[in-house]
Amino acid sequence: MSESGGMVKSVHVIPLKRVYFGRRMNRADRAIRLVRKYVARHFKDAEKIILDPELNKYIWSCGREKPPRRVVVEIRFNKNEKEARVFLKRVK
Repeated sequence: MSESGGMVKSVHVIPLKRVYFGRRMNRADRAIRLVRKYVARHFKDAEKIILDPELNKYIWSCGREKPPRRVVVEIRFNKNEKEARVFLKRVK
């Protein structure tokens, strides 16, 4: 984690394996919710969580039924505004 002023940057690998345990038709929806839940758990002060459109496209890239098993993201948390922004770091 690197800090500069009120900004904290960190890279996380979020496992999305849990979304495969439920119904097939809702997997990408649940993957998005799981990413938000993961960020909320790791950045407890975050009142607002914003996902990058590229991350959303990547999760939905193989359709609703087959999201990726894991995703590498960069989370930028602004302490002053209590806002966490989630960006796609790299595609495997």
